[in-house]
Amino acid sequence: MKFRVERDVLAEAVTWTARTLPTRPPAPVLAGVRIEVDPAGTLWLSSFDYEVSARAEIPAEVSEPGTVLVSGRLLAEISRALPHKPVDVTLEGTKVVLTCGASRFTLLTMPVEDYPTLPQMPELSGTVAGDALTHAVAQVSVAASRDDTLPLLTGVRMEIEGERITLIATDRYRLALRELTWTPATPGYSAVALVRARTLTDVAKSLGGGGGLVNVGLSTGQGVDLIGFEAGGRHTTSQLVDGDYPPVRRLFPDATPIHAVVATAPLIEAAKRVSLVAERNTPIRLSFTDGQVVLDAGQGDDAQASEALEAVLVGEDIQVAFNPQFLLDGLGALGTDFVRLSFTHPNKPVEFTGQESLDGEDSSEYRYLLVPIRFAG
Repeated sequence: MKFRVERDVLAEAVTWTARTLPTRPPAPVLAGVRIEVDPAGTLWLSSFDYEVSARAEIPAEVSEPGTVLVSGRLLAEISRALPHKPVDVTLEGTKVVLTCGASRFTLLTMPVEDYPTLPQMPELSGTVAGDALTHAVAQVSVAASRDDTLPLLTGVRMEIEGERITLIATDRYRLALRELTWTPATPGYSAVALVRARTLTDVAKSLGGGGGLVNVGLSTGQGVDLIGFEAGGRHTTSQLVDGDYPPVRRLFPDATPIHAVVATAPLIEAAKRVSLVAERNTPIRLSFTDGQVVLDAGQGDDAQASEALEAVLVGEDIQVAFNPQFLLDGLGALGTDFVRLSFTHPNKPVEFTGQESLDGEDSSEYRYLLVPIRFAG
């Protein structure tokens, strides 16, 4: 095997391919990145840990085709450290030699015959705008659980009906729902998939960041259920999370007799300041009265803080308390100038939606439901 490739192209592709490599692989070969070049001048870089696969395709000047397996993390570190000159890669016996300007690195190869076969990219189900996917996934994934003992809740549920995708995530304390449009490959397409939030977030950032279209393929038939994403010569597949997701949509209230509207950015800044005195696991209290909301934290002999902001209140006065980080996560995900908080009862979940003006209509595109913390008062 012998080829030449541009340094920046190689470094970017290797870094992307190696990003999901396991830190403690169940088999040594799974720490490797597979390098394959063909006579036509195409270089493929692949990684796979039996759950998530990644495959990048880049151009190269190929003198001798071949396939090798080398340490992925080491190759990524080396390729990023190389000078900005063309990189020559040659297989010499059981070693791969990288030469770039005056730099020369030698890497031991791993037994490529022991490397598992990568899953095929599922058949195209539809396409979605990359920037819309990136934004939607970021909004929803904040509510996904980080507790691996509850694998179902570490996923984001994708519900696809025709031209609409609904993303849902919950960790039992908050619930996020975001709707976006896409172009299905066949009219009336319908599917449901539960994708690991970490994987979906990584894919959305790395493939959707370019602003182009992302191809999505779902394979939910017999055997292993897979989802695949492809954009710009890069492919990722991931096994879906198995199990029945709880029926969380019904948690959103049908009617809310009380609601308040506050400017989002000032509320975020005030919440950050007030939360400085909130000890671990203690809440921020929000007291809504006509024309204002008062945020406060701390009590007794401990440090205390309070801050008042303008607010529009419709309905009777109400006081709620939230986990500071959960509150900030929801506010930060909205992306609108104003936030509407809709209440049914001080101890019932509060729905956060965004609106563009103080007296405008709220948007149902993104909804964040947060369980308040009971407090003595």
